[in-house]
Amino acid sequence: MSNLFGVFQLIGGIILSIGYIPQVVQIVKTKTAKGLNAKSFGMVFTGILLYEIYAIALAVEGSGQMYLITNTVSLLLVGTVYGLIKVYEKKENREKAIDDTVSENTTWRRREK
Repeated sequence: MSNLFGVFQLIGGIILSIGYIPQVVQIVKTKTAKGLNAKSFGMVFTGILLYEIYAIALAVEGSGQMYLITNTVSLLLVGTVYGLIKVYEKKENREKAIDDTVSENTTWRRREK
């Protein structure tokens, strides 16, 4: 019976891990993370990281190797999404600051005339 639960865990872990791949692809393809909440993915990352500690403890005891593998993959993918969100957030903020500066300078020049 425990073998059946191991299979469930493996299948569930694979599905959860694969579920983040489309998000990574979309961010990379569109070069934007608009609409994604960095805090949300940061909390998911933290939760999976805590599960990772538990998975390591299980693996050291001789069980839970599949849990460790699928959890590690999920951790890496969620970390990738979070990192991409932060990279594109910073880029978008820089571009907005440049646009705002250009807009202010244009407005100021119109007032001078």
